[in-house]
Amino acid sequence: MPIKDIYALACAGLKKLALNQACRDGFNKDSLFFKLFEQAAQHYIVSSDRHELSSKLHVLSDKGYRLGVEYVGEENHDPCIVQAFVDEYLVSIQLFAKAGLIPQLGFDLSAVGLLASQETAYLNATTIVSAAAEYNIPVMISMEHSSAVDKILEVYAELAPAHLNVGITVQAHLHRTINDLPGIIGYGRKIRLVKGVYNESQEIALPRGSELDERYLKLLGDVLAANVPVSCATQDSSLIKRIFDQSYHLDIQELEMLHGVQPEVLRKAKEAGLACRIAAVYGNSWYLHFLHRLAESPDNVLEALADFYDPSRITFGAGY
Repeated sequence: MPIKDIYALACAGLKKLALNQACRDGFNKDSLFFKLFEQAAQHYIVSSDRHELSSKLHVLSDKGYRLGVEYVGEENHDPCIVQAFVDEYLVSIQLFAKAGLIPQLGFDLSAVGLLASQETAYLNATTIVSAAAEYNIPVMISMEHSSAVDKILEVYAELAPAHLNVGITVQAHLHRTINDLPGIIGYGRKIRLVKGVYNESQEIALPRGSELDERYLKLLGDVLAANVPVSCATQDSSLIKRIFDQSYHLDIQELEMLHGVQPEVLRKAKEAGLACRIAAVYGNSWYLHFLHRLAESPDNVLEALADFYDPSRITFGAGY
């Protein structure tokens, strides 16, 4: 089997492991995986809690980057965990305001009650979005697995008309996005365009490749033509090059990348004059996020093992 096919299967295997419910249920601060890879995970996780978050965000802000912040957590079934998640955002908003920070907040609706009901997700999302609006803090609703898209868009349809500071993430790989986009554009709110991280069947989504890149750029062009603010959230250096080569960088609001992923690529884009946002993730429930980052490239797996062996390799803010 060609090595590229083995890499593809290995990455798919990591995503499958990330979604394994038994593994996720067994992940906590006392689990062996947490103890072994806590330091290696700091390559991507900015902080374990909110207390040291502000100082680290200032480091990135002082380097000239816009900021995004997301507290790790999704698919929360327990009402107590859902409420704790909402409370975390409400407290963090106050801390950001006190620290003079205006990061873009992001979260999954499944983290704030969507698995209980759309009404619960809407009410909790409204609480967060309204609290953020008091300090001019924008909020970006994340997109999730294809099975949740209808519910997410229905909740967003209730949020968007009443809240100027809310935006939505759009996944280019989903076939349905072509038809969903005009309605989303109609709200006039910021769109965060991503390729899409979830494993989906070919009947539902395009795999990674040239066809997906072409669709991404086509959707990007449609959003820009409608004069709607758009953020290109991608870690694909070849796609970023095309964004520059085809002059999309002149019109997009920003380029966004997750903290710890190819910082040199983002730095070069910033040095070329494009506004760049670092999406910083914090918290202890990092199992899914960590494995998804490893799944993006075999090199990331090797980096994680090197970090496991020698955690001193990790220097916050390095490369930016």
